[in-house]
Amino acid sequence: MGGMTAEAIAALKQNLPSAHFVTPDLTEEYGSLNNSYLSGFESDLTPACIFLPKSKEQVAVFLRTIRPFADNVQFAIRAAGRQPLPGCANVQGGITVDLRSLTGIRLRDGIVKVSAGESWGAVYQYLEPHGLGVTGGKSTTCGIGGLSTQGGLSFFSSRESFICDNVVNFEVVVASGEILNANAQENPDLWISLRGGGNNLGIITRFDFSTFKQESMYAGMVFYFKPSWRDQMTALVKELMSPEASVETHLMLSIGYAQVFGNGNDVICLNQIYYTQPVKDPAVLAPFVHVQPQRSEMNSMKIQTLLEAATEQSGAGQSKIRCLYMNVCVKADVDTLATGGDIWCEELEPVKDAAGLMCSYTIQPYPISQLQKTSANGGNVLGLDPSEGPVLNLLLLSYWADKKDDDRVTGFMQKALKRIESNAKDRGQLVPFIYWNYAFSDQDALRSYGQENVQKLQAASKKYDPDGLFQTACPGGFKLFK
Repeated sequence: MGGMTAEAIAALKQNLPSAHFVTPDLTEEYGSLNNSYLSGFESDLTPACIFLPKSKEQVAVFLRTIRPFADNVQFAIRAAGRQPLPGCANVQGGITVDLRSLTGIRLRDGIVKVSAGESWGAVYQYLEPHGLGVTGGKSTTCGIGGLSTQGGLSFFSSRESFICDNVVNFEVVVASGEILNANAQENPDLWISLRGGGNNLGIITRFDFSTFKQESMYAGMVFYFKPSWRDQMTALVKELMSPEASVETHLMLSIGYAQVFGNGNDVICLNQIYYTQPVKDPAVLAPFVHVQPQRSEMNSMKIQTLLEAATEQSGAGQSKIRCLYMNVCVKADVDTLATGGDIWCEELEPVKDAAGLMCSYTIQPYPISQLQKTSANGGNVLGLDPSEGPVLNLLLLSYWADKKDDDRVTGFMQKALKRIESNAKDRGQLVPFIYWNYAFSDQDALRSYGQENVQKLQAASKKYDPDGLFQTACPGGFKLFK
């Protein structure tokens, strides 16, 4: 630990005598906290101290105390720690601010107020007795923060837009230590900038979301085989381009490989399908639900609650191992999507023996209805325009077990992504947007928002963080002035 870091921690303990600080000498608690990230790439980092604030006031004192040390001491902000970007929510030798102790959910006048340490599972469980839903994460284990400040898709995105577009108020502690509300009336420039700005503008301690009436939904998973992949791309593009495209439908289509499936050297395809009304087997889903041949014993389509659907989705993931995401966006073009899957399969071959490998090429649409609703909800800084038609995010995801395979698996993903991106560009189908939550270190998600939106974010940073605390002392993620 550097001398200035030790001084900063001492100052924090003096100014926050009742606060919860965990240092490496508290071996068991420190290890438990630092090993609880989704990805081992985050747990590889070892902060000098983990600070677990219990209130927004403690967060404010933290920022006021750390400011004099900003040139020499770094900090990170962690909500649930589910984003695998290395260094996004942890920091080597610095101070990690872990928000898990900021808990509490309240409902008033159709607005649910959620503290930053909560999970989406807790929110859904709280709202279910009220017959309400919210545009939130698709997994119960996902935290509130990343999805709500960097875009994020929900089961309801076709109808309600991005998760960030449904935040009607952010309670945020800015660099000065002042606690602000950011909404359409108070600090509206900060409100819009936090809808995509990530960790550049402050530490958000509470998110207020609009809710809506929500019954059960028809949802589940369908597993099938690679020869049907192109036909599924055709069906997907047809639905997205239809003038009558359903706003109740959310689809994720994947090609995947997993040693745990025991499927030898073969890939398998997966449709994760959601129709947000309690209607069994609606006609709009028929091409995706009844694709043949399929693994019928693994078909889980049924009427279920929002909480149940998110619980099933969370069960499909892993944690506490090596994990990376990369992504690119394209237009709705069958050849681009299908060829992308073929490229991924080709590049996968040399790394299939990586220990515990589970990986996928996943397509998630941003339909026109979703992009149109962004403006209706007040706007964001992501830079996606509905006039350009539907956009599809192509996610490359890999989990594996052994650190010795890091370079091999990362190399496979980077090579596949480069070829997929080049293929889309050559066809005139590439969209410049990169989704922050799925981005790797060498993908500049912020610049993909476009110059005008970057300038908006930079203006907000200069106003609410004039000394650049979050640009220099909080290095994780993507920074506005680099």
